[in-house]
Amino acid sequence: MCLPGHYQVLAVNDFGGDCIPDGEEPPAGWARYPEGKVPRYVGDEWDRYWSTRTLDENGRIVTLPN
Repeated sequence: MCLPGHYQVLAVNDFGGDCIPDGEEPPAGWARYPEGKVPRYVGDEWDRYWSTRTLDENGRIVTLPN
């Protein structure tokens, strides 16, 4: 879901995502998706999964508030 040369990141304790250039670390407030749980296209299994979850500051998967 990112352009070539970029990877997806997830907002920590919040909704949303973004794309970061390959080779760069996510900025504060963002985290890499856990291995094997990265959405590949809109509406796929992991895209739907992450629509109700995120990562906390310790990297644990948590449910997003309503």
